[in-house]
Amino acid sequence: MPIFDAGVVASSLVASSLGALSWLGRQGTRALALSVFVGIALPLLAAVFKHVFLEALLALLTLAFLRVDPASLLKQFRRPGLVIAASLWTLIAVPALMCGVALAFGLPVASEALFLALVLQAVAPPIIGSPALAALMGLDAALSLATLIVATASTPLTVPLLASLFAGPALEISPFWLGIKLLAMLAGTAIVAYAVRRAKGADWVARHSGPIDGLSVIVLFVFAIGLMDGVGRHILTQPLLVGALTLFVYALSMVLIVMTCVIFHKAGRSSALALGLAVGSRNMGLMVGAAGSAVPELTWLYFAVAQFPIYTLPHALRPLIHRWIEPRILPPGTSGVRRGADQ
Repeated sequence: MPIFDAGVVASSLVASSLGALSWLGRQGTRALALSVFVGIALPLLAAVFKHVFLEALLALLTLAFLRVDPASLLKQFRRPGLVIAASLWTLIAVPALMCGVALAFGLPVASEALFLALVLQAVAPPIIGSPALAALMGLDAALSLATLIVATASTPLTVPLLASLFAGPALEISPFWLGIKLLAMLAGTAIVAYAVRRAKGADWVARHSGPIDGLSVIVLFVFAIGLMDGVGRHILTQPLLVGALTLFVYALSMVLIVMTCVIFHKAGRSSALALGLAVGSRNMGLMVGAAGSAVPELTWLYFAVAQFPIYTLPHALRPLIHRWIEPRILPPGTSGVRRGADQ
């Protein structure tokens, strides 16, 4: 009669769980695209996940710190030219370009609420999940994370100046408390990631890169579904408006991605694409949260619709990205995520 061995069963369960997480990590962009539609189709689930918005942000940033090799990240800061250039592009040049074009076309006169939404999007740093998305797509996650850190840390200085310049008194942001919150988030999650890497070792993190990517997918899934809270109702009551905004945000994201790739093409394809996805996916939620109840309803709707390209474009563009970068930088026989992260 076979003897029940609890240790063998536990080891088998752990191995199965790690395998499932690794598989999920490989399906990352598909899961993110699906999460948007799940959030719209299941409004009750979206409402529940909305309550863990901050927790999902912190977990996502912790996994991003943990996933990136510290040596690669340190290398970016030792040669800060590219990081500084990317940060200036996303924090200064892009807002000036977006808001300048909107002013030239008279958007403030046509719709002050929509112009405010565009200003909030323009002055925002990249989304916190941009390094995780870069890792999932096999791109330069270290550069994406380094740019995110510089851009987010600079936000308390750049956002009030640019928002007051373009939006005027319609938006009030406290740079002090916003800066304290952002620095606490970055420092806290970095410390947690460092503690895990210190306790487990770099080899352990490298061996478990697949499960770590799987955890990132789960957190991003929760995050994206929560952001869709209330979108389904607007689709039913204002379908033409939602459709027009959807076309606009997709076109805007693609323009920002292409422009960024062209400007930074000398940095290499993996780096240029990582920056393009980061610049095209801006953390408007942070800006809307800081603005508070003064934000008009149309601005809130634009914020929700602006999440569509963030979570669906990576899946749609992934085949093109892989065909573009593999002939140049990806040696055969290595994993997709690791190849991109090493660049």
